[in-house]
Amino acid sequence: MRFPNRRLHTAVDGEEDAGVSAHFRNPFVHELRFTPLQKLKIAVMTVTLFPVRLLFAAFMMLLAWPFAFVATVGRSEDAVEPLSWWRWLVDLVLKVIMRAMWFSGGFHWVRVKGRPALPSEAPILTMAPHSSYFDAIPVTMTMASIVMKAESKDIPVWGTLIKFIRPVFVSRSDQDSRRKTVEEIKRRASSNGEWPQIMIFPEGTCTNRSCLIAFKPGAFIPGVPVQPVLLRYPNEMDTISWTWQGPGAFKILWLTLCQLHNSVEIEYLPTYTPSEEEKKDPALFANNVRRIMAKALGSRIIDYSFEDCQLAMGKGPLRLPKHTCLLEFARLVRCLGLKTGVTDEVLHEEASRARKLCGNRLDMEGFSQYLNQPMTEAVQDVFSLFEEGKMDVREYVIALSVVCRPFRYLETI
Repeated sequence: MRFPNRRLHTAVDGEEDAGVSAHFRNPFVHELRFTPLQKLKIAVMTVTLFPVRLLFAAFMMLLAWPFAFVATVGRSEDAVEPLSWWRWLVDLVLKVIMRAMWFSGGFHWVRVKGRPALPSEAPILTMAPHSSYFDAIPVTMTMASIVMKAESKDIPVWGTLIKFIRPVFVSRSDQDSRRKTVEEIKRRASSNGEWPQIMIFPEGTCTNRSCLIAFKPGAFIPGVPVQPVLLRYPNEMDTISWTWQGPGAFKILWLTLCQLHNSVEIEYLPTYTPSEEEKKDPALFANNVRRIMAKALGSRIIDYSFEDCQLAMGKGPLRLPKHTCLLEFARLVRCLGLKTGVTDEVLHEEASRARKLCGNRLDMEGFSQYLNQPMTEAVQDVFSLFEEGKMDVREYVIALSVVCRPFRYLETI
């Protein structure tokens, strides 16, 4: 595959294509490079500041546990009751303890811009970009509910703290989990402020904050007003980002706790009330909110999704380069509807059609006919990712296999 006049590697050889690198930054990749002086500072902090901060943060979490445990005893997961004075007091105590924990980690000041909306004004908070587990800072500051894996409630200590904020649990073992999650979000969002606000990261996965990827529709299906919330980490070194390719969770924790100070900014944008058209079309609602957030961030919008991050995780002899136009290919075929319903049988059929055309290189019009698609700009963009002038359609089938089943594409080849 190639961009016009720019060749791209189809197998990893440890290199990056300069042309593609300039085209966009892969949002699922994060690299850290330190100067010798920075490495020396990290080494000194590792044996001095890091262990102290880690122990204090652990102590704060253990200190918070009994308060959360007492507040959740005897409370059913779907109960709605007014916040009694002692539960309000526990809520305040936990906010103070959690703030002390973040302070010990170097987040000395949290700059907050804008006015947080009341639950009755905006039942749902949409937060982006999502780039780290440190994004939990605004959650602990507001004690808003979040959407989490059901397995999280079984984690010692942390699980009790999670249950206190009444999250919406998603079960991976339940085939009907997505529908149930959406219904629960609808129920809470329609409670006229009886339930705490739900804080949702609509991107659905972590990126390196270079852009805003596609928003999932879950936060927008209820059709209620939402308040967009922006997260920024204006630090000299980005030890915060935790992406699919890059430093692991413990390394991120270690490097961040080794920094003298970590900056974080939270900005509450004005509440966004959907139009009647947006209420009927959650995808339109999500996209319009994303545009507003991207404009406020001064960031780009790229229609990559959570599913596309699998491309950044592919292993084997055709592991993708860090900067690859296959992500762009995935976006285009999704826009054309060519990824919908792609099964093993469909790919075998595509491969059979491609073999019959072996030796016959297609021009743009022939490629459009092969796809059974009108000659649109998106079709032209897909064609331009391959060889100039004419293309071997087998390359298209291989690329389609990579983006639809990234762990089994060798079978197609």
